[in-house]
Order: sequence, then structure tokens, then C-alpha cells
Amino acid sequence: MPFSYLTYADFLARHISGKVQKIAVDAGFTCPNRDGTLGTRGCAFCDNRSFVPPYCDPSDSISEQLRKGVDFFRRKYPAMRFLAYFQAHTNTYAPLPDLHRRYEEALSADGVVGLVVATRPDCLPDDVLDLLADLSQRAFVQIEVGVETVHDRTLRLIGRGHDYACAADAIRRAAKYDLHVGIHMILGLPGETRNDILQQAQTIAALPIETLKLHQLQVLRRTPMERLYQSNPKMFPTFTPQEYAALVLDYLAFIPPSVAIDRFLNQSPPGMLARPGWGLKNHEFTAILHNEAARRAHSHAADQ
Repeated sequence: MPFSYLTYADFLARHISGKVQKIAVDAGFTCPNRDGTLGTRGCAFCDNRSFVPPYCDPSDSISEQLRKGVDFFRRKYPAMRFLAYFQAHTNTYAPLPDLHRRYEEALSADGVVGLVVATRPDCLPDDVLDLLADLSQRAFVQIEVGVETVHDRTLRLIGRGHDYACAADAIRRAAKYDLHVGIHMILGLPGETRNDILQQAQTIAALPIETLKLHQLQVLRRTPMERLYQSNPKMFPTFTPQEYAALVLDYLAFIPPSVAIDRFLNQSPPGMLARPGWGLKNHEFTAILHNEAARRAHSHAADQ
């Protein structure tokens, strides 16, 4: 049986007609792990420059950033519609009037039909959920919650500043507001075994989520994670792309088929990586996944 899963495009097609593209924006938010509330260095693994497109300049308005993104994609797809992806830092971490103003600015941009708001689980109070639920009455709204792991010992090690119970509570509360909820998980965090990672999958399978974004751990230069890696590299699991594909297939076996998979991996710019990356794009890794699934199917058939 071929490997199949619900894609993020499939998920969007259920809610928005036509071709849809996320456009990342940097709205100038900060984070409780950077402004001194919890810390000043950020989470151990984090460097926003590793995933934010170059056009996301917080000195530009949200409208201008979206205009640049829309212009780029509409050259190829004139009828395309767009989601403003509030990606950098913690995008629910500001006074409510500021949040409202920034979200409304994004929704007023040409061609934008909704929001995807990335945030931390400890930054989703009920008044913010009320605001997002109100906006969802006239536009698509998804919350993307950075959970990263279900293991509290790892959350402490990487300096997240919250436990898994906080994440589970935030996700369940958001779902009660009928908001689309997705989560972000990292596979291969220091000290976590394969069994730990598969236990993670079993735990999150019980959450009321609609989308799941998976990333392999990347150790970025000039982060606390790099210092931990240099001092104790044996804590860090290492995978070849094929080994990671096998792990992902085992992980997904626990995830309900109704959950759409947004991504399987990420690839930061090579110059930002403290240890070599794979140099694979998401679609290239997906081909490896299909090959591993086919190998397993063939092996199973041969054993019959």
C-alpha cells in the first residue's frame, strides 16, 4: 500500500477555494524568552533568521511586506489567494489593541483571506483567543503552537519556560473557540531516545489539532543549543535522511489520518548550521519517505 497522508494543501482546500499561499510577515513582535520576562537569549534552538524570508523586514509595514510577497507569487498565479503568516517570534505577545491593529492590517491587504498566527502556548490567554475567534467569523484563522516536545525534562533543558501541561491546555482552549489549531514539533532534541520521540507522537495524538508540522533538530550557530552541542555532542541523536524517514513513518503511525501534515523537515541556510544539514527540500524528503514505505511494503509482502 503506497504511503499517503493528508497534506496541508488538502486541509486548506476544505476551507478556502482556489490556490492558496502563505506569505510570512515579521510584525515586530518579541518573545517572553527575549524581552526579559523569562529570559533574554531565546529558546536554545532558536534563531528567527533561519526561517524568515529576506523580504520580512520589520522596518517595513505589514502591508508592504505582504505586497512584496503577493507581487512575487502573482507573477505565476494571478488568481492566487493568500494567508498572512505571522511567523517570526511570538505573534500573540502584545497588548490586545496592538494585536488587533496588526491582524486587521494584514487582513486588509490585497488578496489576503486569512491569518496563520505562530505563537507559544504560554502566550494564548482567553482574551487573545476571543479576538482570534471574532476574526475567524469573517476570515480563515489558524493558530500554530510551538510545542516542540512533550517531555518536561527536555523543555527545561532547551529553556522553553513552560511545561507540556501548559501546551496541552492552550491547545484544548483554542479548539473550544472553534479555531483551526496546528502544532510544531521537533524530532531529535538532545537527550531524547527513539522511544521518547514515539511516545511524543502517542501523546499529541490525543490533542484536538488539525495540522502538524515536524522538523528535525537543526543546531544553529551562535545559539545556546550550539554551546550544548559543543560541550556534549553525545546527547544529540544523529539520523541519516533514510533513518529519519523511518522514524517519521513510525511517528505518523500514531497520528490520526484526519491531521494534515504541514512539513516533515526544515533546511536552514548552510552557513547558519553548526553541524552539517542534509540539503534536502521538503518534496525531496517526501520522495525518501515514499521509498521507505515501499521498501517496508515489499518486505512485508515477502514475509507472507
